[in-house]
Amino acid sequence: MNEVLKKYIPERAVEPCIELIKKHGVYLQIVGQRKTRHGDYRKLPTGQVKITVNASLNKYKFLMTLIHEFAHLAAYQNYGNYIKPHGREWKHCFQQLMLPFLNPEIFPSKLLPLLAKHFRNPTASSDTDAVLSVALKEFDAPSLKNYIFEIPFGRRFRIDNGRVFTKGKKRIKRYECACEKTGQIYVFQPHAEVEPL
Repeated sequence: MNEVLKKYIPERAVEPCIELIKKHGVYLQIVGQRKTRHGDYRKLPTGQVKITVNASLNKYKFLMTLIHEFAHLAAYQNYGNYIKPHGREWKHCFQQLMLPFLNPEIFPSKLLPLLAKHFRNPTASSDTDAVLSVALKEFDAPSLKNYIFEIPFGRRFRIDNGRVFTKGKKRIKRYECACEKTGQIYVFQPHAEVEPL
């Protein structure tokens, strides 16, 4: 397990993560990329807990996703099954579990202030925190995609499912974009990654 985790998370985070896995008897599965989620927490019929994390994540996102899923386990153990999946109980557990990892031996110094701000009130996905999301993507493998905020007004772009849009005006935070096929307006986060045309 030690050598496997070294491929996916910062080296200084390996031992504490192995301790969490052993302590809770978690079955950790590293899976191929999923479009809709970075990780998953599930209690199996046998009572064992299974956590899955996408192999395609960079090491910092992988670590955050793994601890995110452990926070679900801790929240259900501490507060019972009738809590909101990403409610205040989960947020508290996520903060507590993440705290030992928020240091320069594990995360680059430039990420630490952004992580500290994010963990004051963690969200269900770090992707909804635009500043942190863009900073974390700097550690991803190179990509031909651009962020929506980099696409000029009126230019066309394609999303992963093949649909083509034209970038429109900015609302408060998000951009209105028209679907080329239907003319329907959709809103996109500024840090959504798209393929310029």
